[in-house]
Amino acid sequence: MGTRTFIDTNILIYAESNDRPEKQRIALTLLKQLYAEACGVISTQVMQEYCNIAIKKLKLPSQHVRAQLALFEQFEVLQVTPAIIHAGLDLQQTRSLAFYNAIIVASAQTAGCAMLLSEDLNAGEAIGGVRIVNPFTSNPT
Repeated sequence: MGTRTFIDTNILIYAESNDRPEKQRIALTLLKQLYAEACGVISTQVMQEYCNIAIKKLKLPSQHVRAQLALFEQFEVLQVTPAIIHAGLDLQQTRSLAFYNAIIVASAQTAGCAMLLSEDLNAGEAIGGVRIVNPFTSNPT
């Protein structure tokens, strides 16, 4: 089993978006690896954000989005709770994170993840035991 890894929404979106083939390749490879190693974690927030972007921006049919959700449900899915929202508010204030990014970090912490894959946060930074990795950079640490 690999390192428990939290998957941010942008990884799921790049896996779907063929206008950035290199990012799509990286995202698909990561998702397959995390699935094979049974160490990927997503949250209900990530699933909601995926649906919103997939339908509105990528214009994917709802049947496709439903099928993708069924695949994503093969990862461990963390329910965002009021406690996670409170922790996110604390992170938003103490770490100057955007609110929804703070909820992502709080979810990763709650799930006991050592790594968070995201393009939207400061790669290399560690927040409460969670190291942020941008897999789309030449130096993803």
